[in-house]
Amino acid sequence: MSFFSVPGWSVPATPIKEQSTQVSKKRKRPASESRNVESAAINIEKIMSKLTNSLPEETRKGKEIATKLHDKPAAKKQKRKQSQTSADHHEKQKADVPASKTKPAPKKPKKAIHDEQPASRPSAKQSKKAKAKGPVDSSTSEPITTPTKQKVPSDTGLTTLQKTMRDKLGGARFRLINENLYKSDSQTAHQMMRDDPQVFEEYHTGFRHQVLSWPTNPVEHYVSVFSSYPPKTVIVDLGCGDAALAKGLLPKGLSVISFDLVSDNKYVVEADICTKIPLPGSEGPEQEKSSGEGQIADVAVFALSLMGVNWLNSLREAWRILNPGGELHIAEVTSRFTDIEQFQNLLGSIGFRLKGTDDSKSSHFTLFEFVKVPRLNKSEGEWAKMLSKGSVLKPCEYKRR
Repeated sequence: MSFFSVPGWSVPATPIKEQSTQVSKKRKRPASESRNVESAAINIEKIMSKLTNSLPEETRKGKEIATKLHDKPAAKKQKRKQSQTSADHHEKQKADVPASKTKPAPKKPKKAIHDEQPASRPSAKQSKKAKAKGPVDSSTSEPITTPTKQKVPSDTGLTTLQKTMRDKLGGARFRLINENLYKSDSQTAHQMMRDDPQVFEEYHTGFRHQVLSWPTNPVEHYVSVFSSYPPKTVIVDLGCGDAALAKGLLPKGLSVISFDLVSDNKYVVEADICTKIPLPGSEGPEQEKSSGEGQIADVAVFALSLMGVNWLNSLREAWRILNPGGELHIAEVTSRFTDIEQFQNLLGSIGFRLKGTDDSKSSHFTLFEFVKVPRLNKSEGEWAKMLSKGSVLKPCEYKRR
């Protein structure tokens, strides 16, 4: 039956089947070939079954497990590879292990409880903690505590700027004390040190800091020179400071007696060397030429220690305590000398003959070596007149900063 009736036109009632424009490219396997494949698969299964039955029981079980895993659908294998679950991965490892290793291990004989429980492997966190605590003793499984050196805190809580300012203040303090020591007499300096022992410490702390900037240190030079002297040589260090000369020579078998305005109760004997050095010796009778008597010192050293306005008195005392022919060594700042020749002549009148000078060690210092010789003993008036010539050595003065 047609939906529309148009005169002169007719349409068949049976619908026309639509033909697909796409042609399938898949080749159909003939029925005979499909049957051949099935029969071949059956024959392979029979052969595998016979081979499996002929194998030992343990090997056969392993093969059955491998066959089951191999025969799983491809979709499940793909899903197992994508998900990588721990259970399927474990089964795969079982399949790869030879059958001989799947055999259960024989039971061990019973032992003591501590032998049956193996030491558990520490976790990563426990390993880190053990490393932080130190090495572990295998017998006790406890960390071994090793003694650590305690660091002495230095400049704690000070910034770089604060340290610089502190050093500058310390340097200024040293320069002020140093200038006062040069411009006052020994009695005034000694009293100042007694009233405030901190002044002595501040002075020598600043002195040690200043020595670091020097190209050479006279004390180190004398340690090197006197090290070759015979053992039991008696060396007197006058104005020793922190007794660096004694600390360097005593281990070498030399005898060093150190004097300064303040004692450290170890190496240094307190004394005003311009007034009286507490050692035996004499000047001899007045108006007679002699070398004195009772001396025990072989060498006297002044390493940058001719200080105070009455510094010539310390050289008079050095002559008194030295043995006849004893050595006098002086190291002094070159810029202090107003006239080096006049200085040498002045020491000649005290009773010292010049043996040699050396200014090659440093441009800062001049080294002198004298030998004690006999002289006429002077009256106190003559010594007072000689002291007025002490200006041949200028005091060390620093620029104002």
